[in-house]
Amino acid sequence: MADLKTKKGTKLSKAAVDNLASEAEAGYDLSKAKHQRVGPGRPSLAEGESPRISYRVAPVLFDRAKKRAKAEGRTVSEVAREALQKYVAS
Repeated sequence: MADLKTKKGTKLSKAAVDNLASEAEAGYDLSKAKHQRVGPGRPSLAEGESPRISYRVAPVLFDRAKKRAKAEGRTVSEVAREALQKYVAS
């Protein structure tokens, strides 16, 4: 069996893995689970869920946007949100 570790890097013993497996097989009462953000991603930009907009651009445009955003101490996402806000405001 490969070495298994927790998120914090603590190595799990075979006994600990067996115990966790037995617990999982017995089932969990999810109504008592602590609500945590699950999976990758960032916090919402507003209350509730922030919808994601994804689109493709030419590599040269992306490189120019990335360089300019970096020079301004911003991210490409911040620049894109600002551009969309200006677009819908006009």
